[in-house]
Amino acid sequence: MIFDWGMKPVIGVVHLQPLPGSPGYKGDLNDIIDKALRDARSLEEGGVNGIIVENYMDIPFKIRITEPETIAAMTVIVREIVKNTSIPVGVSFLRNSGVEALAIAYATGAKFIRVNVYCFPVISAEGTIEPIAREVQELKHKLKTNIEVYADVAVKHAYLHYNASIDELAIETVNRCKADAIIITGKATGQPPEPSDVALAKKCNKPVIIGSGITINNIKLYWNLADGFIIGTYFKQKGITINPIDPERVKKLTTIINKLRKQKQ
Repeated sequence: MIFDWGMKPVIGVVHLQPLPGSPGYKGDLNDIIDKALRDARSLEEGGVNGIIVENYMDIPFKIRITEPETIAAMTVIVREIVKNTSIPVGVSFLRNSGVEALAIAYATGAKFIRVNVYCFPVISAEGTIEPIAREVQELKHKLKTNIEVYADVAVKHAYLHYNASIDELAIETVNRCKADAIIITGKATGQPPEPSDVALAKKCNKPVIIGSGITINNIKLYWNLADGFIIGTYFKQKGITINPIDPERVKKLTTIINKLRKQKQ
């Protein structure tokens, strides 16, 4: 395992500026790299346990990214962050480029990936997104790699085709699709999940990560429910997702988390 789930690790998010190939790209890849490295260093210095790199500003998203310039840019950026930090780095390649994310992780030394639609299809703003567990696992086998797959269940900004309980989805995602951990989110970026959904997901017998909405105000509520936390929006200046990392926000939340860890001991 990459993380010690008993300590409930915190994974901070580096939200990238628009990459080459996306509609918002401004023409300066070096500036994107510099900003990403500043955010990554601020997260590590603030005490997070891991970093996940995400092309958050490549809106509107494609379901799968095929543009070579985007894949190449993402690879370069992730590699720079891996080289310049000492904590595990992961890749989230929106909207559902999990196979490409795995290849990038393999080439750069990243340790894990996040896949939004891994085991069950959803309807989203990008269209109907089909699951890609088979493709991801085939590539893992081909590369003989232990890169871990963290899979969303009932992911934010999307809707399931059918009625199914969170525990059913989580168990199937682990047992049939071989996810290494489950991610539970709220309905949108910055919104926390229902506590009951997190509790249901725990029936999968794999680590359950809260993937959105954790703040200094609700971390105690979710502390005993989850095994880890992906935190993006709260760590940003003024709590705005597209802003740079605010080192003071990172330190404030990780200080509370370190106290909670000691209480458990």
